[in-house]
Amino acid sequence: FGGVKADMVALAWALGCYSFDYFKRQKHEVTEEEAANKFVGVVWPEGADKESVKHTAEAIFLTRDLISTPADEMAPGDLQDAMERVASLHRASTQHVIGNDLLNRNFPMVHAVGRANLEGNHAPRLLELRWGSDKDPKLTLIGKGVTFDTGGLDIKPASAMRVMKKDMGGAAQILGLAHLIMAQKLKVNLRVLIPTVENAISGNAFRPGDILVCRNGLTTEIGNTDAEGRLVMADAMVAACEEHPDLVIDCATLTGAGRVALGTDVPAVFVNDDTLAATLASKSEDNNDLVWRLPLFKGYSRALASKFADVKNVAEGTGYGGAITAALYLQKFIKDVKWVHMDFMAYNTMSRPGRPEGGEAMGLRALYATLEDLYGSAKTEEDSEAHTLTAQLQRGARGEAGCEQCGRSQASHMALFRHRLRCVLPIQFEVWSKLSGQWAKHLGVGA
Repeated sequence: FGGVKADMVALAWALGCYSFDYFKRQKHEVTEEEAANKFVGVVWPEGADKESVKHTAEAIFLTRDLISTPADEMAPGDLQDAMERVASLHRASTQHVIGNDLLNRNFPMVHAVGRANLEGNHAPRLLELRWGSDKDPKLTLIGKGVTFDTGGLDIKPASAMRVMKKDMGGAAQILGLAHLIMAQKLKVNLRVLIPTVENAISGNAFRPGDILVCRNGLTTEIGNTDAEGRLVMADAMVAACEEHPDLVIDCATLTGAGRVALGTDVPAVFVNDDTLAATLASKSEDNNDLVWRLPLFKGYSRALASKFADVKNVAEGTGYGGAITAALYLQKFIKDVKWVHMDFMAYNTMSRPGRPEGGEAMGLRALYATLEDLYGSAKTEEDSEAHTLTAQLQRGARGEAGCEQCGRSQASHMALFRHRLRCVLPIQFEVWSKLSGQWAKHLGVGA
């Protein structure tokens, strides 16, 4: 193998090892037969970039873990913990605006959507991470972080609500992408913004017909409370553009219309720069991580017109073009910057080799490859402190007694997921050991 192909073969092996079994009493253990046949490691294909493959797998695993975690273990406060953990690995800084302070700090739509549950860990918040040099181009990533979506007062039917733990998939993917950017040391001045809320139902929940005011003063009439993601994203987008970044990328599980157009496996992307769109399309094909551009067709903007406010949050009176009108709504909050909006499923609806049912990173590798092409990498050898941290995390991943990050064994954790999130990142390639002999032989990397 050589170059990119070798990396893809090794990454395929890694993705085939993934499982999400933290809430199962019986977990997969390497069998005696597997151990005897030594299917507990990988023979690296010649030419593979081990660090790049490992970091990419870490990003995808993190994204999958966060999405698949049930909402009772993944409230806005837990998403904040996830950001803090990723930041600590890369010496990034964080700051957060929580609860009613969102009003004081002028994030009114994040507060409005999340105010139905202001209790403790469930309180709405705007999460922020910063990393990199002020001398490098500014890159801002935004992820929709609705940790559970009932639909609000326009409540979803039970069948549509069943997997709404995945409605923070955009935030999960952005955290995975941010980890990959920092691990690979791209030459960017990175800012990550995650508006995170629960779209819950209570006496003070926002209502159909309400008019909400965004951070920039633009008013939105609520046509449907189940179109809440674009509202919290709007506040974050305005905040992003205030610093005039070189590029803004957002990821969001925004519309069902996007899935009707492209199915569940292909993210829709909207890009306001043709050269950037062409690069993204090319990198998508090169990395076998397909995304598909849809148009920001201005003719559909008329469907968002309101008689009482500057704009409506949904296109009422038409059942068509929902992904486009949602993107057009978001575009109203993007000013004078290049922008990529990704509307995606974030969930495998069925299991396939390397892609088990559950949370999924979709388009993450295409986005990263585009950014690497635009900005390049400044990778250097990690210092001894980073090596020490990696060794500690690896011991924790293997389940050795006394996790050095929290002082507890894996078995003692109330939630094993939290142990992995807080104490077993980065995930080490060497401990992924659930590969069958046939799958290894098929890839030509197991021996």
